[in-house]
Amino acid sequence: MTTWLTRIVPEPRSHAAQRDLRDAEALHKRVMSLVPDGLGDQARAKAGVLYRYDETGTVGPHLLIQTGMPIDTTRLPQQYGSLAVRDLTPLLDALNTNMGIRYRIIANTAKRLGRNSDRPGKLVSLRGPEADQWWHARAEGNGLILKTLISTSLPDVRSKGKDGVRHAATRFDGIALIKDPELVRQAVLKGIGRGKAYGCGLLSIAPLAT
Repeated sequence: MTTWLTRIVPEPRSHAAQRDLRDAEALHKRVMSLVPDGLGDQARAKAGVLYRYDETGTVGPHLLIQTGMPIDTTRLPQQYGSLAVRDLTPLLDALNTNMGIRYRIIANTAKRLGRNSDRPGKLVSLRGPEADQWWHARAEGNGLILKTLISTSLPDVRSKGKDGVRHAATRFDGIALIKDPELVRQAVLKGIGRGKAYGCGLLSIAPLAT
């Protein structure tokens, strides 16, 4: 199965693009408008949609959209931004044990309190060292051995639905070794953690130069 990664560099003069980037709900709707209609319930999961808005890197602010099917970029407003599309399948097929990689993820760093807590079942945000511990545990559980870690606390992602949910967000960057290639492959394809509908959970990896 082919996995596609589309990069959109928004046009600063596009009112539609700038509005989307200011509103998590609008950005979610824009991304989902690019996949085929008629997917029914769980359309995001069925289309394999994960996305992330990044403000770092050589290309400047950009939107990454990963899907299990080609997206229809003709549905974007005119002059929304510049596009580049990449097939991730060769990268995923080449993963092997002990391969060194660079990684990046913006994760919804949160946990649900246990039954022994005074607020059992409550979902609480994690920041700082607690967020780092969260990522260490998730990385290990998804086949990675972290070698370096740089964490950056980001503003909460706020959805404007009926519940008005706030998603704590932390960006993690660094170097890791692949312990289990299949777990890493599934982590890339399915994402990690909560908040995937609002730009969290997309794991980006790149092999280290040898």
